[in-house]
Amino acid sequence: MAAAPAAAGSGAGRGRRAAATVAAWGGWGGRPRPGNILLQLRQGQLTGRGLARAVQFTETFLTERDKQSKWSGIPQLLLKLYATSHLHSDFVECQNILKEISPLLSMEAMAFVTEERKLTQETTYPNTYIFDLFGGVDLLVEILMRPTISIRGQKLKISDEMSKDCLSILYNTCVCTEGVTKRLAEKNDFVIFLFTLMTSKKTFLQTATLIEDILGVKKEMIRLDEVPNLSSLVSNFDQQQLANFCRILAVTISEMDTGNDDKHTLLAKNAQQKKSLSLGPSAAEINQAALLSIPGFVERLCKLATRKVSESTGTASFLQELEEWYTWLDNALVLDALMRVANEESEHNQASIVFPPPGASEENGLPHTSTRTQLPQSMKIMHEIMYKLEVLYVLCVLLMGRQRNQVHRMIAEFKLIPGLNNLFDKLIWRKHSASALVLHGHNQNCDCSPDITLKIQFLRLLQSFSDHHENKYLLLNNQELNELSAISLKANIPEVEAVLNTDRSLVCDGKRGLLTRLLQVMKKEPAESSFRFWQARAVESFLRGTTSYADQMFLLKRGLLEHILYCIVDSECKSRDVLQSYFDLLGELMKFNVDAFKRFNKYINTDAKFQVFLKQINSSLVDSNMLVRCVTLSLDRFENQVDMKVAEVLSECRLLAYISQVPTQMSFLFRLINIIHVQTLTQENVSCLNTSLVILMLARRKERLPLYLRLLQRMEHSKKYPGFLLNNFHNLLRFWQQHYLHKDKDSTCLENSSCISFSYWKETVSILLNPDRQSPSALVSYIEEPYMDIDRDFTEE
Repeated sequence: MAAAPAAAGSGAGRGRRAAATVAAWGGWGGRPRPGNILLQLRQGQLTGRGLARAVQFTETFLTERDKQSKWSGIPQLLLKLYATSHLHSDFVECQNILKEISPLLSMEAMAFVTEERKLTQETTYPNTYIFDLFGGVDLLVEILMRPTISIRGQKLKISDEMSKDCLSILYNTCVCTEGVTKRLAEKNDFVIFLFTLMTSKKTFLQTATLIEDILGVKKEMIRLDEVPNLSSLVSNFDQQQLANFCRILAVTISEMDTGNDDKHTLLAKNAQQKKSLSLGPSAAEINQAALLSIPGFVERLCKLATRKVSESTGTASFLQELEEWYTWLDNALVLDALMRVANEESEHNQASIVFPPPGASEENGLPHTSTRTQLPQSMKIMHEIMYKLEVLYVLCVLLMGRQRNQVHRMIAEFKLIPGLNNLFDKLIWRKHSASALVLHGHNQNCDCSPDITLKIQFLRLLQSFSDHHENKYLLLNNQELNELSAISLKANIPEVEAVLNTDRSLVCDGKRGLLTRLLQVMKKEPAESSFRFWQARAVESFLRGTTSYADQMFLLKRGLLEHILYCIVDSECKSRDVLQSYFDLLGELMKFNVDAFKRFNKYINTDAKFQVFLKQINSSLVDSNMLVRCVTLSLDRFENQVDMKVAEVLSECRLLAYISQVPTQMSFLFRLINIIHVQTLTQENVSCLNTSLVILMLARRKERLPLYLRLLQRMEHSKKYPGFLLNNFHNLLRFWQQHYLHKDKDSTCLENSSCISFSYWKETVSILLNPDRQSPSALVSYIEEPYMDIDRDFTEE
C-alpha cells in the first residue's frame, strides 16, 4: 500500500513528500507505472501537466490497482462522479455517489479532530489524501459552482442537500490533508461564490465553517464589497446565523498585521502608513465600511451581545447545528466540552440529552434525545458564550476603526453598555463550580477557555469604548453620575461637560454601573490571575485624556489606590505586563490629585514599604515610566500652588520628596534615553522618550535646561562612553519630529495627558536640536567634535 501523507500541519511530512516527488518523477508517457502513481498525481497537481484526475484512468485499471493499495474504492467513485455530474445531468446519481464518499472521509475527520494531536505523532489519513490526489477537490468545486453557468439563459441548479454534501466533504479534506485549504484560498471566484451558499439555512453552517478555514490561510484579504448582495445576505440572517457569521467577519475586518501591534517598530509602522496613504483604504477598512452601511447591522450585534441566555434559541435549532458536529465551528474541542457537561448532568438526572462518544455510529450524527427537549442550562450558557465572543470581537474592532464615532453613537443608542451590565454577574463574570466548562486539553486558567476568552474580550471592548471618548460615562448609572456632580460641587470646580451632556436614558441601570462592578471583581482577583492586566487597562482607559478630579475621586473613594499599592508592594507582583498596567493606572489616578498623594503616603507608611515600591519602579522603567512622568508633572504643579493642603503633602510625601531631587531626575533621564533607540522604538516604549522630554520641558520652564544637559554629559563621561547618550537622544528627537508633527491624535494625547501645550513640546524639541554649538540649550553644544554622530539616516524602507 502506498503511504498516505502525514497529518495536516506536519512540516516534516510535507518536506519528505516534496523530495520523493522530485526523485520519482520520470515524466509523463502513456500508461503510468503502478509504483509511483500517487507521486505522478501529486506532480500533476503541482505543475498542471500530466496525471491529475481519476478520469485519466480506466475503471478496470483503478479497480485492479485498488486491490493492492486499498484505496477504499474512492478513485472509482470519483470516476462515476465525473460521469454523472456533467452539465445536462439531473444530479440524482451524482448525489448518491457523494453519499457513498462522505462517510469514508468523515470518519477520518472525526478521528483527526478528537485525538490528541501531539507534534511527534505521525497519524495518516489515506482516504482524504486519495480523494484529493485523484482530483476530488477540484471536481467538487466545479459541481458547487455549476449554478454560476447559464444554458440557454437559464442558470443550472443543484439541491441544498447536494451542496451540503459537497461542502462537508471539502471541509473534511481540508481538515485532514495538508495544502487543500491553501489551494481553495487561491480560487478567489470560488471563495466569493461560497458566500452565496449562506443564503440557505440548510447549507449555512457547512459553508461558514469552510469559509472561515479558507480565509484563515488566504494571503490577501477578501473584499466584502465584492460579495453579491451582501446587504441582503446579512439582513436575512437570523440571530444564530449572524453570530456565526461574526467568526468570518473577525478575519475580514481586522488588519492582517496587527497581531503584535505594540512590538512593531514605529519606523516600520510609519513606513507602512505612508505606503497605505498612497494605496488608499485597506481591505479591512473597506470591509468595515461595507458592514456599517448595512441597515440595522450594529443594532443586531448589540442585541446579540446583550441577550440573556433564556432569550437564546431553543433545543431544535441547536440540535440542527450539532448535526455532523465534527464540522462545527470549533471542531470537537467545544463539542467535547459540551458533551462532558451534558453527561455529568445526566448522572444527576438533570440532563435530557445524551451525546454519543466521538466515533460512535449514530445515524445522521444526531444525539439521542429523550421525550424532554430542554437543553442543560450549562450547555445553553456555553452556546451563548461562544456567540458573544465573536460578536464582542467584531464590535471592538469596529470601535477602533475609521468610523469610530459613528460606531460609538450607534452602540450608545442601542444600549450595549446597560445590556452588558445586566449580564455581568450571571454570564460575563459568573461564578462557576470546580468542574467548570473548559476546552478539551485545557484547564480553567488557560486563556483558550471560552469563559476566560469572553472576559478578556469584554474587557478589551470596555477599554476601546472608554478610551478618550465622552461616552465613557455610560459605564455609570444615574446615582453614580450624581455622585460625580457632587464631587465637583464639593471641590468648587466646574462639572465636567461630558457628564452634563450624557444622555441619562442610555446609562446603566440597577444598583451599580459597569465600572463599579468591574472594580469589585478587580479587587477580588487572585494575585496570579491573567485578568489583572486587562482589568487595569479597562479602568485606566476611563481616566485617560484630560485629567478629571471628579473621575479620580470616584475611583479613590472605592479603594482603587490601596488595591493597586497592595498588588505592587505587598504581593510583590512579578508579571511585567500586570506591573506596567498597574503603574499606568496609578499614574492616571494620582496625577495632579493632592488627595491621592495623601492616600499614597498613608499606605506607604514605612521606609521598608517605600523601598519595595522603588525597587518595583526601578526594575523596569519601560513599565513604570508613565508613573514617573505623572509624579514629575504633579510635583511641578504642586510647587507652583499656594495652598496649605498642598504644602502639607509636599512636606510629608516620600514619593514627591524622592522625585524632587535632581540626582533622582537625572538618573531617570539617563536611563530613559539609554534604553531606547530609533530602530527599536515601539508603541509600547516610545513613552520613555516622551517622559524624558517632560523632565527636560519642566527644567526649561525653570531655566535649568543647560544644567540638565551638562549633567547628562558628565554622566556620559563617567560611564566611559562620551557622546553615546546625547547622539542617541539627538536621533530620537529627530524621529520624534517626523512621527508626531504629522499625527494629530498622538499630539492631542500628549497635550491632554501632560497639560503642556503641544507648541511647547515642539519648541523644546527644536531648541534641543538647534545646530548652533554656541546655544547653551542645544544638544550639539555638549557633544565633543570627535564623538559627533548626529546625521545618521534612521529611515526604514
